[in-house]
Amino acid sequence: MNRKLLVQEGEKWKAEEIKIFDKPKKLKLILNELSWKILKLLAEREMYPLEIARHLGIHEQKVYYHIKKLVEAGAIKVVREEEKKGVIAKYYRAVSPAFGIELKKDYEETERKPFLGINKKIQSFFKEFMAENMIFNGKIVVGSPMPHGPFRTSARDGHYASHLTFFLGQFMRIPENFVVKLDVDVKAEKEERNNLILVGGPGTNLLTQMVNPYLPIKFNMQPSNQGFLFGGLISQNTSRVYTADTVGLVAKMVNPWNETKRIVVLAGNKAVGTKACVLALTKFWRKTLEKFHGQEVFATVIQGFDLDGDGKVDSIEVLE
Repeated sequence: MNRKLLVQEGEKWKAEEIKIFDKPKKLKLILNELSWKILKLLAEREMYPLEIARHLGIHEQKVYYHIKKLVEAGAIKVVREEEKKGVIAKYYRAVSPAFGIELKKDYEETERKPFLGINKKIQSFFKEFMAENMIFNGKIVVGSPMPHGPFRTSARDGHYASHLTFFLGQFMRIPENFVVKLDVDVKAEKEERNNLILVGGPGTNLLTQMVNPYLPIKFNMQPSNQGFLFGGLISQNTSRVYTADTVGLVAKMVNPWNETKRIVVLAGNKAVGTKACVLALTKFWRKTLEKFHGQEVFATVIQGFDLDGDGKVDSIEVLE
């Protein structure tokens, strides 16, 4: 039998494993009233034949007969053995909580994936951003496209947030209210106490600039007569300085204005570095989160590369 997932869509995504019968003979072996009762029992918990016989009030030999058929069909299996009064008792369990048949296999492609289709590590990284009903709980903050902040810059990396939201949509549901906001609006509305995903470096995103002092790997921002001088990333762990445009930071931290909330930062030295960080967390997250094990504070330096030579970043490397 083939192993698949049975998915139910509703207020919450629900799923369970289902075994597909690929031969009519195997299906026939379980289509008996007593076999079906035994299979339902073994789907709930493991039991040995005498225990099943007592539960159903039938002779033990009848149970053995139907157990043999269910094993032959591949519907149950022995999960453990235990000695009872000098005799080895075999405990059986259903191989799946659900069974089915397939008459055709012409599946339709779909872009919609339930949350269970994503690895648990990436879910863990964003766990504070998921409400109990799997609705996204937080704000995604991008820099304003108008000149603003001490650098008087116009953000050119905000559109990368759209790629991130498509990725998050694979395991979170969209809330009723808009979740993507400009940095100037968040400051004006005092929403910095929320769960935040910050897209863009401190030169273009005022919120990234605000959390920079709390980051384990910081952007080098020195005051000067002209305002601020921006000098790339400085790692407190290795003392290395990263100034390349294609370098950026993927980080997670406790929100300094609300300890119950979290902040994720995807920020590059330049817009291309921010793009590399978004790719790192959406396409190459296994490599990016290799050292993430649920800790509250996490940071890694990313560099983007153009492997196919078309002038666009399409791959990343983890520098530390």
